[in-house]
Amino acid sequence: MHPTPDFVENVYFACLQQVTELNQESLKEPVQSALDAAQLEDRDLYTNALASNFMLYHITRLARAARVDDFNAKDLHHPERDRTLLILSAFINFIKFTEQFCETFVKELRDRSAKLLIERDQLLQEVEDMEGAIEELQAKISEDEPRRVQLKEENDALRNKLLETKGLQVAALEEVEKLKAERNNLIKRREVLNGEIESISEAISRTNSRIVQSPERIRKTITTMSHTTMEDKRTVALNEAKARDLQVKVSALLSIEKDIRGCVEQLQTIEREVKSLQLSQKQLAEVKDHLDDKKIERNELRMKQERVQKQLINAQEKLERAQKHAEDKKHASQRTIERLQREYDEMVLERKDNDKQVEELRAEANAVEEKMGEHLRASELELTELLAEYWKLRHETDVFMETLANKLNMRVTTE
Repeated sequence: MHPTPDFVENVYFACLQQVTELNQESLKEPVQSALDAAQLEDRDLYTNALASNFMLYHITRLARAARVDDFNAKDLHHPERDRTLLILSAFINFIKFTEQFCETFVKELRDRSAKLLIERDQLLQEVEDMEGAIEELQAKISEDEPRRVQLKEENDALRNKLLETKGLQVAALEEVEKLKAERNNLIKRREVLNGEIESISEAISRTNSRIVQSPERIRKTITTMSHTTMEDKRTVALNEAKARDLQVKVSALLSIEKDIRGCVEQLQTIEREVKSLQLSQKQLAEVKDHLDDKKIERNELRMKQERVQKQLINAQEKLERAQKHAEDKKHASQRTIERLQREYDEMVLERKDNDKQVEELRAEANAVEEKMGEHLRASELELTELLAEYWKLRHETDVFMETLANKLNMRVTTE
């Protein structure tokens, strides 16, 4: 019986679907997307060819995973009986192997992939939140920029005014010190004059109590002392006026000092606002750096996730290929047994007529048995190679998952 292209295509696609869950329907959407992206005028001319190329590509991947490295388009469009049986045997062996040995491993990979997807979504949400916070900070900085410029200008003006006021304050303080010294001198002089006046008054009292020997001289002395007393009173009044002026100036200086304190407080407030603005800018720069680090980490995690997904897809493909291969091998074995039984019955019927044909059929049966033995040995050899490849892949996957867990600070338990 010679296999037809449609039959072989359906069988190969059944194997592919068993391993990768891909079928002819699932390839229609990528074909249409590729045609839409190419923007071709005569799309109908390219639809079948592109679908055939997609189909050949995926079946070739399945064949390479099943250690059929020379699979080509001829095996799909112009199949040969022996080669088709060889390819189907490889597919069935691979699918059976994945069903028996890779199910637990693939399930673990799927669970880990689901966890990585959840972590990726969380990281993307955190990145979006950070970007929103950065945009809010930038908007706030842009909104506060005119106020900052205005405060800076006011700060510069107040600083200049403060320096000018500081110079005036120093000059005023020097003048105040001079006036205080002069006032102290005048107060001391007034006290001395008061003491002299009191002593003179006492002397006048004592003199009045005595008998006057020379009234004219006493009168003259009294007149002189009266003039002296009047001059002292005028000096005292002048000193008191100066003291009042000094008090007014001191009050003015205290008011100026109060204004200067207010200016200093405003300058301190402005400096605090400037420091707060600088701190906000520094925090913004830190947030930007943190965002860049998160973006780099997100890209690394995305690349690692893509690699893990590729490995997961490859493992799933191998598992599905092995499962499909086992089923196909079982069906093929049943069909081979039925075919051999029919051929044996035909040989029994033909043996009565031609002994020579019987011997030839026996020889063919022996040859078939030898081929079956060779196929079994080849299958065992391929199974051994697949087991070695599986353990190698599992070791590499464990190493990768440990590395990924160390990067993500996760605890991974290996059974």
